[in-house]
Amino acid sequence: MDDPSIHGHHITRPASRRANPHDSYAGSHDPAPGGALRARIGQAVDDTRHDKPLAPSLTNYVTINLVANAQLAVGGSAAMSYIPEELRTMMTLSHAGYVNMGTLQRHSPGDIAEVAKDFHDASYRWVLDPVAAGIGETRNTTLRSLRATPPTVVRANASEVLALCDLWELGAGITGTPDGVESNDDVDSAAGAATLLARFLSQASPDGRAAVAVSGEVDLVTDGTHTYRLAGGSPMMTRITGAGCSLGGVLACYLAVSDPLTAALTASLIYNRASERAEAICHGPGTFQSAFLDALWSIDTDAVASSPITLI
Repeated sequence: MDDPSIHGHHITRPASRRANPHDSYAGSHDPAPGGALRARIGQAVDDTRHDKPLAPSLTNYVTINLVANAQLAVGGSAAMSYIPEELRTMMTLSHAGYVNMGTLQRHSPGDIAEVAKDFHDASYRWVLDPVAAGIGETRNTTLRSLRATPPTVVRANASEVLALCDLWELGAGITGTPDGVESNDDVDSAAGAATLLARFLSQASPDGRAAVAVSGEVDLVTDGTHTYRLAGGSPMMTRITGAGCSLGGVLACYLAVSDPLTAALTASLIYNRASERAEAICHGPGTFQSAFLDALWSIDTDAVASSPITLI
């Protein structure tokens, strides 16, 4: 396990400026991308930087470093583990976690199923990244098993969302065309599947709240009732490994201090703005990644909260 104390964050049960960090913002939940929604997004940015929420992750070996560094850059705390017993302990020290399906090992299917059940039984909020959903029977069998203990938020590309809906039998005729960890499907083609998936997650959630974040050239975020398009970002994100994986980890940090829809919107928006700033000053993928982490760290709250959001 990556001990968060080495990053300057002593592990204690996180305090929050709200009595219940999951009872997101007592103000209006007007779906329009106006003042109330933007205020919740801004508060999620500020609360994460203030509270430094721990978001433990079971993530893939290829991208683990970027996931942890991105969580730290937005103000959160990182702890990486592949052992269900350790993650069970991490639950008592945190308000949200993250599971990534990349780089499966022989023991991974059983471990992931055990962790998901622990999270579900504890009504613990968590983010799932179903990396390469639809490819290989081991991966598909593992994902099918999670239907009974589903996450609070799914963060995926369009092909993965379509494949997960198919694996969970949420809608007739929904199929994607995955290509490894990349997407062969347009984000808009997954809008219907994302809505179905978000509604399913909401029905399974103790408080009836859930969200799906679909990453692409134009991002899409939905809670099953309201769906938003988020323009912007940088094509350089496709030239580094772990952009999507780290987005899931950052989303978990925001989920620790806000509701699922706000968390998904906030994570997607800060990634778009930070990647644009990094692209403007980078000289290639290496300097882009460093500049991107710096931008996550330094970007001001208003720049995130005022980002383009379209209700569709």
